[in-house]
Amino acid sequence: MTSSLPPFVDIEWCEDRPREIVMADVRWYLDGASGRSAYEAGHIPGAVFMDLDRWLSAEPSREAGRNPLPDPEVFAEGMRNAGISDADTVVAYDDAGGVIAARLVWMLRSTGHQAALLNGGLAAYTGELETHQRARQPGRFTATPWPFQLLASIQDTAPGQGKIVVDARNRDRYEGRQDPIDPRLGHIPQAINLPCRENLDPSGKLLAKELLHSKVAGVGILSANDVISYCGSRRHRLPQRAGPGTSRPGQGAPLRRRVVPVWARHPTAGGNRLKKTAGPTSFFPISPSGTSVP
Repeated sequence: MTSSLPPFVDIEWCEDRPREIVMADVRWYLDGASGRSAYEAGHIPGAVFMDLDRWLSAEPSREAGRNPLPDPEVFAEGMRNAGISDADTVVAYDDAGGVIAARLVWMLRSTGHQAALLNGGLAAYTGELETHQRARQPGRFTATPWPFQLLASIQDTAPGQGKIVVDARNRDRYEGRQDPIDPRLGHIPQAINLPCRENLDPSGKLLAKELLHSKVAGVGILSANDVISYCGSRRHRLPQRAGPGTSRPGQGAPLRRRVVPVWARHPTAGGNRLKKTAGPTSFFPISPSGTSVP
């Protein structure tokens, strides 16, 4: 379950190998606007549209959260319908800083496929957009069980488990100042805040590697080992995975980070406990060996 492809690639990299990759448009909007309509209004030439609600998520429930992983066969069917096969290299994009397309990238990389996020998203492409969908032959994509060794349980986030828990949501949601989605405000107790959107520059591209490493180390993370990350509903964690010790921002991180079943499923969000702060972010101290010290 490894990928030689870094999790972020630039548009120039894509333009140099148009016949070697499949571009996937994964636009989706929290306010209910149609991602498909946005795709039909204009997309990167040759890109296929991936419907997040239909193929990348299962039905929400109190037990599973707001956007649980779909059945592997459902995911495989969506890939086949889009003309994507096991051997294809997929580059996904959105217009939201990568926080939506990151879901598809994680799902593919975690099951052993070659996939990356387009650095800068749709805005990185400066050519004329396409408004029609090119026909593709159905793909040959094999359903693969989700690698549960890469997934963390709610219990894994409890104090004393030796894990560093990272909340990738915006600071106002983490601090409990407002939340447009979840009924309770705040964050998982002892979680640190590393907002994924703050890892991008004004153009929507990743910050320089050195700055990303400094930001991660600044909140006490010296290794990607024993890090559990979460967002509001499992959609947007990849853009904040740029940990120390990588040759490129984020390289290898998606397969070393463990993913918790998100804030929407945590007991706190349901009304049992609440951690709310408007002050500085706290974090676990790190021992010289790089392991977390609760």
